[in-house]
Amino acid sequence: MSYRTFRSLALLLALAAPVLETTALLAQDPEVPHGNDVHGVVRDESGDPLSAVAVRLPRLGRSELSHADGRFHLERVPAGDHVILFERIGYRTHAMTVSIEPGGTVQLDVVLAASAFEVEGFVVTGTPTARAGDRVVRPIDVLSAQELTRRLESTVASTLESQPGMAAVTMGPATARPVIRGLGGDRALVLEDGERVGDVSAVSSDHATAVDPSSAQRIEVVRGPSALLYGSQALGGVVNVVREEVPRTVHHGLHATVSLQGQSVNDGLVGSATLLSGWGDHVALRLEGGLREAGDLTTPEGALENTGATTRNLAGGVSWVGEGGHIGGAYRFYGNDYGIPGGFVGAHPTGVDIEMTRHVVKGDAQLREVGPFDLLEGSASHTRYNHKEIEPGGILGTEYGLFTTAGEVKAHHGDLGALTGGTVGVRAQFERFGFGGGLSTTDARRWTLSAYAHEEMDLDDWTAEAGVRWDHVRADALDEDPDASIGNVRDRAFHAFSGSLGVLRRLGGGFTAGFSVARAFRAPDISELYSEGPHLASYSFEVGNPDLGTEVGTGVDLFLRLDRGAIRGELAAFRNSVAGYLYPRETGEISPRTQLPIYQYTGADALLVGFESGLEIALGDRVAVDGTLSWVRGTLVDDDEPLPFMPPLNGRVGLRYDTPVWFAGAEARLAAQQDRLGEFETATDGYAILGLSAGLRTTLGGRLHTLTLRLDNATDETYRNHLSRTKEIMPEAGRGVSLVYRLVF
Repeated sequence: MSYRTFRSLALLLALAAPVLETTALLAQDPEVPHGNDVHGVVRDESGDPLSAVAVRLPRLGRSELSHADGRFHLERVPAGDHVILFERIGYRTHAMTVSIEPGGTVQLDVVLAASAFEVEGFVVTGTPTARAGDRVVRPIDVLSAQELTRRLESTVASTLESQPGMAAVTMGPATARPVIRGLGGDRALVLEDGERVGDVSAVSSDHATAVDPSSAQRIEVVRGPSALLYGSQALGGVVNVVREEVPRTVHHGLHATVSLQGQSVNDGLVGSATLLSGWGDHVALRLEGGLREAGDLTTPEGALENTGATTRNLAGGVSWVGEGGHIGGAYRFYGNDYGIPGGFVGAHPTGVDIEMTRHVVKGDAQLREVGPFDLLEGSASHTRYNHKEIEPGGILGTEYGLFTTAGEVKAHHGDLGALTGGTVGVRAQFERFGFGGGLSTTDARRWTLSAYAHEEMDLDDWTAEAGVRWDHVRADALDEDPDASIGNVRDRAFHAFSGSLGVLRRLGGGFTAGFSVARAFRAPDISELYSEGPHLASYSFEVGNPDLGTEVGTGVDLFLRLDRGAIRGELAAFRNSVAGYLYPRETGEISPRTQLPIYQYTGADALLVGFESGLEIALGDRVAVDGTLSWVRGTLVDDDEPLPFMPPLNGRVGLRYDTPVWFAGAEARLAAQQDRLGEFETATDGYAILGLSAGLRTTLGGRLHTLTLRLDNATDETYRNHLSRTKEIMPEAGRGVSLVYRLVF
């Protein structure tokens, strides 16, 4: 999709807003009672109505925004008991349970209290059913509303980088990908509404993740190897960007979220808009568009050249919603043209340009009360992804193509004997890989079939979860060659069981202790098996190994959680032992054909141990201090050598003043020296980076306006991220100002 075409579609999206609002108002008749409805009004402590309050039914995945008069409407809610969450920036999240009789209507009057704390609410990622954050049997983090706006960056990884246990591996600002507890690639799964993205970002540090965070409702991070609902290989954890692309709520009138962001450090400008509406009593509509433009990154030592990016997003979704469930579909286009800087061994002096596109069509459906199950869900998606790496002069250096078709069916049950909830499901996925340019890698296909079950049990002060998953993976090389230079290129098949067990104990006094153990399984990906040739953007000559076996990881987590109103915190320790850990080992040799350093995929036993912690203290209703501290140590067991690319001891400490109208804060990000190095790695010094922020919130005409001003690296400190390959050329970003405006109604 060309820039001109995208600009035209974005204009069409903007023009569609008043049309959607008019048709929605004409199509709805709020005076007609439907039954099984929840109506109400949300106010602040003075009794004034609050608009733009997110009213969520986490169990059903449905939400609504309160109107200018504070009123909200949730229609056709199934009979029974439901938890409803009320969330607004500057106020403490409020949760309440309502009981709905068949054909009945519930009227609520809700009061929100101002607070500097933003409570996580309910977590949906990695749990059989939506659970309150303090009842999740693994360490979690949630960024939503205020926190997401305050930390919004150009990538998901950089937005999350300040969270406990999180880091970002980069090869320029556009390519940042999450690393959780020292584990990256597809050991740290990135999801979009619980679905895999379908890109090749896990293959190399120069590949950007095809997800833009600017339109996210919330981002959930589940750390640890227990996310068996999404895959057995996620030993590090799962990052889930929640958007609700297939809408599940029929809204009265038009609701919208519009965001604009400017950044001085790269002359960046970002705009995005999400529109939600309804047609008649049953049809839900969603439209989204976004555009991001950024130039070269400015550092204290000059510009990091060829790091600009242009990112385009366009999405639309529609669904039919009834009391018994919903069925709908969505389409998304994502395009990202960005640069990779030069200056590496074997690199072009001016770097390499990358053109990436992703088209995805998805559908999902829910049926409630199906036999013994409370909820039956089905989803299907088809993704077409293309990635070109272009040398100076317009020469195609490397090309990746990936077609992914996936389908999944899962069923959720409530109370069943001693069990209080659970999920069983099956998933199938087919992928077709194509390689071009200078790569000699064979085209390949991969089939994955999975079945899983995850159950939970609540007994007074105890909560227990157990899960099991079986995966079968088959990789077919389309050009088999027993005499290939990398070895016997042939079809491979892998299968294994994975499992997890977790226990949570509420100790009293606000303390909760948890323990989990999990066995994870990861099959080698197509690049690890069959790579052969130069990878221009990462400036490496990659050699696969068709004889590689599987990774089998065993992870153990211990954590202690505290919630005493004014004090909240979590301390977690972990130990991940990985048999056959797969990674590209730098051989120290140079390819005579391309003059690029040779990386050979290999397997070795590895051990990662560490801890992460976070603490937040409220000093009254307006002032809060918070901090984090994380550390991981990775070792190759056989030779007792350090595992390469491990983040150093790092953390942050912050102070903020927060009212419903305005807020201000200061934060320091800290990292120690990293001199425990893998083979051919370079040490990095420790650093302390100061950031300042302030903002204003106001309600005008029933619409919530938020303005956030942020000063990053206020002292223009020269520092280097140990997980960045560009640290050999230039330091990280210098002093920069970011301004974010967000409109919600």
